[in-house]
Amino acid sequence: MISYPSRHCTVELQALPSRIGQVRRIVSAQLRYWHLDPLIDRAALGVTELLTNVHQHAQPDKTCTVEIELLLDRLTVSVRDCDPRLPVVAEAGGADALATCGRGLAMVAAVSESWGVRPDESGKVVWFSLPAPVAAVRATPARPPQRTTTVTVETPARRFAEVGQRVDLSRPEHAPARSAVVG
Repeated sequence: MISYPSRHCTVELQALPSRIGQVRRIVSAQLRYWHLDPLIDRAALGVTELLTNVHQHAQPDKTCTVEIELLLDRLTVSVRDCDPRLPVVAEAGGADALATCGRGLAMVAAVSESWGVRPDESGKVVWFSLPAPVAAVRATPARPPQRTTTVTVETPARRFAEVGQRVDLSRPEHAPARSAVVG
């Protein structure tokens, strides 16, 4: 489920490797829509790390909710799961410095302005925030909630046929050939 009231987006999913890439694309597309392109890489990296933690550690299931919200000059990305155990940040240095896992939250901390975790009635919420560029915040109009309309299948087809000029598909029009090669 995806909802878009104003500057808020929620995605519910199972934190499986195939879904993590999809959520990265959803977050990237939403930030592009909000004109927050400079935040895409950091937000996508952060949400990937948080979802990977859910996939690797959350019990009893991998169900979670990703929420992105733009309030004033701050973008907050959060992941809610059903596991009440709070994450532990790995210590840097020593033999763990070369480890290939266990540094997700340290990366989230490195790319974000702030981050945290809070217990929730059904588990926990891990979040991070990024400062939003002021120009992008002003450029993004707040969109009123859209109405849900039920339309029969015939109505859009009829409208489509009525728009513009009629096209005779039995007689193809000829268009000049174009090439992508210069010269």
